[in-house]
Formats: sequence, C-alpha cells, structure tokens
Amino acid sequence: MNSSMNKMIAVAGAAAMLVSVAACGGTSTNNAQQSGGDSSTGGATEITVWAWETTLTQVVKDFEKANPDIKVKLVNSGQGNKTYTSLTNALNAGNGAPDVAQIEYYALPNYAIDGALQDITDKTSGYDSFYTPGTWSSVQWGGKVYALPMDSGPMAFFYNKEIFDKAGITEAPKTWDEFYQDAKKIHALGDDYYITSDTGDAGFYDSMTWLAGAKPFETSSDGKTVTINLTGDEKVKEFNDFWQKLLDEGLLDTKTAGWSEDWFKGMADGTIASLITGAWMPANLANSAPGGAGKWRVAPTPTADGSATNSENGGSSLAILASSKKQEAALKFIEYANHGDGVATRVAGGAFPADTESLKSDSFINATTVKNSDGEDVDYFGGQKYNEVLAQAAENVSTDYQFLPFEVYARGKFGDFVGKSYTGDQKLSDGVAAWQKDLKSYAEGQGFSVK
Repeated sequence: MNSSMNKMIAVAGAAAMLVSVAACGGTSTNNAQQSGGDSSTGGATEITVWAWETTLTQVVKDFEKANPDIKVKLVNSGQGNKTYTSLTNALNAGNGAPDVAQIEYYALPNYAIDGALQDITDKTSGYDSFYTPGTWSSVQWGGKVYALPMDSGPMAFFYNKEIFDKAGITEAPKTWDEFYQDAKKIHALGDDYYITSDTGDAGFYDSMTWLAGAKPFETSSDGKTVTINLTGDEKVKEFNDFWQKLLDEGLLDTKTAGWSEDWFKGMADGTIASLITGAWMPANLANSAPGGAGKWRVAPTPTADGSATNSENGGSSLAILASSKKQEAALKFIEYANHGDGVATRVAGGAFPADTESLKSDSFINATTVKNSDGEDVDYFGGQKYNEVLAQAAENVSTDYQFLPFEVYARGKFGDFVGKSYTGDQKLSDGVAAWQKDLKSYAEGQGFSVK
C-alpha cells in the first residue's frame, strides 16, 4: 500500500470521527495558529507541538527553563478528530505539520503504518519497564516504537454506593452475571433508575470486547493485510449476548447521551448508578457531577467470569513526526514530558499515569480526594483510596488486543450501523455484522488485502 493511499485513510476517518471531550486526559485551551517547519528564536531551536492536554502548559515552561536552547510552540489544534484532520491535511500538503503531536492510542496505527511517525525504537531501550503494559504495547506497531505514552485509561467500575445500598446490593459486581442481577435490582427502584447508560459508544464497545478477550482485528506486520472478524470471534459474541440481554429487558438507559448535562445529572442524583469507563473519570465526576460527592466508590471492572483482566478506554501519546527537521529537540521534549520530570507535573495536574513509578508512589496510592477545576480537594469517593483500585486496574490490562489501522474511520461509522441496536430496532449482533461489512468494504477500497 502506498503512502498517499494510507493518508486517505486517515483523512476519511478523521472527518467521520466523534470524540468525547474528557476521555483522553484533559480539556483543551484556546486555539492558536497552526504551524510547523523550521524556525528559531534568538538562536534557540523552536519546535511546534500540537496537543490539547492542558497539563503540558506547565511542562513546556519547565522544559524551556531546563533546556534554554530549545523553545516550544504549544498549539491547541483541537482535541482528537480536530487534530487528526489538521494533521492529515498538513501531511498531504507536504508542509505545515508540527514536530510533535498528541495522538490517542487507538489512532496511532493510522499514522504509524503510513510512515508519518518517526521510529524511536533505538532510543527507547529499557523503557518497557517504565510504563504500564497496556500503554507500552499501545505505542508499538509492527514491533517498533512510534511514540511515548502520555497517560492511560485502564477501565474501572465507578458506582454510586448510596443507590447500590438502597437496592440491597452489598458489594460491587465481579462478574457480568452479577452486573445483570444488580441491574434488575436497581431498575426495581423506579423506572428512571438504571445501572448505567449506553446510547452506542464505539470506544466503549471496543473496550468491552477487549475486556472479554476478543481479538477481532489483526494487521500484518507489513501493513498490507487486515483481518476483520467481529462476527466470527466467540468473545465478541459473548459480550454481544450479555449486553443484548440488558437491552432486551430495558435495564440500560439508552436515551441519555454520554457527556451531556443530563448524563452528569443522572450520576449526581443516582438515576445512572454506575459507569464502566477509564481511570481518568474521577476529575470529570468531581467537576460535572458534584452532587454525587461522597456517594461514589471505585471497584475493579466486572468481567465475564470474574477473572482479574482488564482493558483500556482512552489515553494518548506524544509522537514525533517523521517530517520534522528537528528530531533531536523533539525527542528531548517528549522524553521530558513523558519519561522525565514532566511526568510528575502532569500527574499532579490530574493526568492518570502511564508509568509504573507514579502508580506506586505514596502520594498517588494514598489519595482520598479529587482535585476539581477550582483547585479544591473533593472527597468524592467517601474516603476510599480509589487510586489503589485504579493502579491495579492498570496492571491488569491485557496487551494482545489490536486496533484497526483505520480505527478512526471505524469508530466514526459505528453509530451508522450499530446505533439502531440501542433503540430496539435491531439486534446488537445484526448491527455489528453490518458494521463489519462496511469496514471490510472500506479496507478493500483503501488497498488492503482483507481476511
């Protein structure tokens, strides 16, 4: 497959993708002019970094102080799909791309397979022991390293203990069957009460099938052949059957859109009693559902059989563009931000760690409060050392799940084919089959050999 063909994949995918604002570590700041290429300030090398993560603002200041010969132009090019659209357009144009870009784990293969990212494998010997298994595997493609992990999103079960107690549930579910039984008890509290909500989120679907042990996607090391086997993977079927039972019995809130005002209101008043989502969620709860403070707790993600396995939801990396003419300065920056002193700054600012040392630190493990956007410490989880659970969740992430090399496109099309499964107009398995058919057609159209 040629380079321009792969760039078309990223362009089409980026245009279709919808990304939740808070799922990837931080909210965005004001937009700035996008630019790249060679430039210098007062004799110093200037690099351009495209990123939406707000904790990088302080990291840049500290980095420039420690490296006065390098200046960093931090540009907010928009979160997720906005960055990918701008990045792909710049790559196709052959100019204007940054030296460094923040790229979510699921989108990384889109650019790695195209050769748009610098291979830094020989610069990262021994780094595997620094990062958590899930994040380190997520920055690799074809046995090579293309970025450094920035943050992570191991899945966990966040639940409103007050509502669970009211429903007579004494502990968080460990298995999917226990989750189902709890869903019935919570819905019995009233027609407006649900164990959780789902209106059809592609990222959640991927994370849950990953959690089940599914391996529906595989791409050959040369990037030419892709396997798409959603309908034939038994673990995908296992999740579909589990979720379909909840949908059939009306045990899920399928009307309240995620990240909406009503969604957070439901978590505050208990009508949405739990979430299975990434470890970056605490600050979002403290900021957007303050009425739930003290009522919520964190537990391991329920699995099909209760085993201690896990998956990721969200998280991003910093990657160096292969087109950058300032590779050395760019490498110094991403190492500082993600493998040096900048890590502590970012974690203190609310980012969920991608490194094992931060996850084991006393200050992190022993935290019982969540810092909100006003800098206030909120006792959201009733005095629980919630990071103990989240740190273990990170250790439990399985590392054998693969994203599609056009995952951005795939997620953007999920709702078109599977959305009706959440309104009762079709079975989940039928929607997934239609999604698979489109993905195979798209892959063939982009020049992949498809299995």
